[in-house]
Amino acid sequence: MPGPESPAPLTPLPQARRRKRSPLPVVLGVAALVGLTATIAFGNLNKSLEYFVTPSEYAQQQAQLQGRPVRIGGLVKAVQYEPQTLDLRFTVTDGSVSYPVQYRGAVTDLFKEDQGVVVRGEFQGNTFHATDLVVKHSEEYNVPKTQAELKDMIKSAD
Repeated sequence: MPGPESPAPLTPLPQARRRKRSPLPVVLGVAALVGLTATIAFGNLNKSLEYFVTPSEYAQQQAQLQGRPVRIGGLVKAVQYEPQTLDLRFTVTDGSVSYPVQYRGAVTDLFKEDQGVVVRGEFQGNTFHATDLVVKHSEEYNVPKTQAELKDMIKSAD
C-alpha cells in the first residue's frame, strides 16, 4: 500500500540580504552642521573685532577703520576737563600724528598731560569719540618705611 507521500525535505531559506545604507545623508548632515556653525562663529567675528592702533597707524588705515570700534593709544596733550559736566577733550598723539578725543565721564587722578592713554570708541570724522578711557600708571610702589613718610604720602594725595 502506497503510503502517503512523504513531504519533500524542507530546504532552508537563503540568508536575508541586508540593504546597505548610503552614508551620503549622514555626511551631508554633518557638513551642513559644520557649515552653519562656522557661518555663525566667523560671520559675526568681523563685526566684533576691535583694532588697537596708534594715531599714525590709523592715518594709514583710515579707510578700513572708519566707523568701526577701535582702541587708539598714545600720549595725552592739551587737556580740557569740565568737572561739572564731566566733558573731557584732549589730543592723543604718537609724536607724528595727533587726533582730538572727546570723552564724557569721570576721570581718574592719574589722567594728566604727557601720560600714556588707551581710549576705546569710534572716529566720527576726524574726532575720536571715546567710550572708555584707560590710563597707564607707574608700576613702582614704594611702601612707606616711617610714620613721617606715610603722612607725607597722605598729604601729597590730597
